[in-house]
Amino acid sequence: MGDKRTELEQLGEFRLIKHLTKGFDVKNKSTVFGIGDDAAVLEFNENEYRLVSTDSLIEGIHFNLMYTPLKHLGYKSVVVNISDICAMNGKAEQITVSIAVSNRFPVEALEELYEGIQLACKHYNVDLVGGDTTSSLSGLCINITAIGRVKKEKITYRSGAKEHDLVVVTGDLGGAYMGLQVLEREKEVFKTNPEIQPDLEGHDYIIGRQLKPEAREDVVRFLEELNVIPTSMIDISDGLASEILHICENSDTGCYIYDEKIPIDGKTSLTAIEFNLDPATCALNGGEDYELLFTISQKDYDKIKGNPHMTVIGHITDKKDGKYYVDKNGSVIELKAQGWTHFNQ
Repeated sequence: MGDKRTELEQLGEFRLIKHLTKGFDVKNKSTVFGIGDDAAVLEFNENEYRLVSTDSLIEGIHFNLMYTPLKHLGYKSVVVNISDICAMNGKAEQITVSIAVSNRFPVEALEELYEGIQLACKHYNVDLVGGDTTSSLSGLCINITAIGRVKKEKITYRSGAKEHDLVVVTGDLGGAYMGLQVLEREKEVFKTNPEIQPDLEGHDYIIGRQLKPEAREDVVRFLEELNVIPTSMIDISDGLASEILHICENSDTGCYIYDEKIPIDGKTSLTAIEFNLDPATCALNGGEDYELLFTISQKDYDKIKGNPHMTVIGHITDKKDGKYYVDKNGSVIELKAQGWTHFNQ
């Protein structure tokens, strides 16, 4: 190792993965696509691919048990993995669950966690098929692997966006981030005075977006019904700006995203203003919305036009034209990702 020391935060999550895995060659014909997208793509049969995705949720990093009910946590831990399968235009079918847990958790607490996992399995029609349980000295760690499938002609990577494609997002953005701000505020109040009841009134929607998100499996079905195959797709876990930059980087393109087009719920906007935050900034950089961001050919615009689940927020440009965000005043600003970054906590 020598004397050289590179801090993890210098690379960040994606550059670190790229750095650590650069020497790994694909040896098996069944590995169609490995590291670098929402899920790995494996040969399954002549018509379909198998999809595999895995994610870890760590206490103190991804969740705080002061305000996260274990049942909600179990549900959310499944959803974030199913969302990755959706982002490949696929359908999740199985999960495995591995947990590391300290002895401060009684059996009843883990039962509650698994109740949430079971609810998600029922809702998304997936099977729990295995996993592992081990001890931990540092709180609760949950790792879930989701396995799914997709028809070969429908698979969607991050890398297929082309110049003039339209950029589309599902649902509304920024709600999960603002839900987290409310929960964190009430946590600080509680720490100062445990007698004060948390003031969560009127914040049900955004708190739900944070504690119990949903994977947009319905949108994958809608796209199939509309006969639209996105040219590229990713799920929004780290914030809109970060995700569109991933699509541009993987597709070797630029983009224009328009502030006035970004769908933001009224409750999210009001709460952001209450916290002296710009709602658009929360949508761009907040993360954890688990909506889908995708690009479509202009010829498919009429098929999705007016669909209440989908909003066109911009378009793809040539790489040399850069990656830009157009604010409400029409100012053109270089798009930067300031969302969730690992290793600098």
